[in-house]
Amino acid sequence: MIEVLFFAELQEEIGNNKIWMEAAGMTIADLKKRCLDRYKLTQLDHAMIALNEEYATDDMLLANGDTVAFIPPVSGGLNKITPKKRGCFGNSLF
Repeated sequence: MIEVLFFAELQEEIGNNKIWMEAAGMTIADLKKRCLDRYKLTQLDHAMIALNEEYATDDMLLANGDTVAFIPPVSGGLNKITPKKRGCFGNSLF
């Protein structure tokens, strides 16, 4: 069995943060296709992939006991950081 972890919107789409699949001997590309077919995950093609906590590529083979994580891209705005007024700590921001 392979543990498959999902993060952010992938987790929301699947309704769980992880699933277990029989996928030993498959490539990560095969696993992605199976997940796409089964769960219709819209952001899966854009997700980063980790295999046993190391970044991975689609051609890597899976073995029993592996953990695969699909991590979608994160987006966000640019926060404008404004310095706090100087207080009793001199130049410190505290």
